[in-house]
Amino acid sequence: MHTEVSSLSASTEASESLDTEHRSDIPTLTSAKIKILIVDDSKTIRRTAENILAKEGYEVITAEDGFDALSKVVESRPDILLMDIMMPRLDGYQTCALIKNNHDYHHIPIIMLSSKDGLFDRAKGRVVGSDDYLTKPFSRDELLTVISRFFAGSKPTSD
Repeated sequence: MHTEVSSLSASTEASESLDTEHRSDIPTLTSAKIKILIVDDSKTIRRTAENILAKEGYEVITAEDGFDALSKVVESRPDILLMDIMMPRLDGYQTCALIKNNHDYHHIPIIMLSSKDGLFDRAKGRVVGSDDYLTKPFSRDELLTVISRFFAGSKPTSD
């Protein structure tokens, strides 16, 4: 009897591990595109980043300012954000702080974008919760490198 219970337990564990490895609702880098939200008031920056990222297979969503970004975060649940600092209405620092202080969205990595490369701007970004910083203008390689820091060897989440 004890042997039957042990083998049943072992077979159940094996089938459960197989189920999780082959379930289609669990996103992987190959089964689900990583969603990136680009927030910048410059149409040129948005389009440039969007073209680079779309060619690499990312799903790209864009927003013109912080208010637009907040609604798109809620409706699309991106895996990562690229956020300009200087924007009208609601700047990148304020938008980052609002997202990072929300229990449902605080886990989303935010990369601040700025034409300023000063220590003060980087520090202020960290204070409000940003995860990284990219100076504009950026190259294709710089953009892809900063994004890969968050997904190398890991899987995107889809809550």
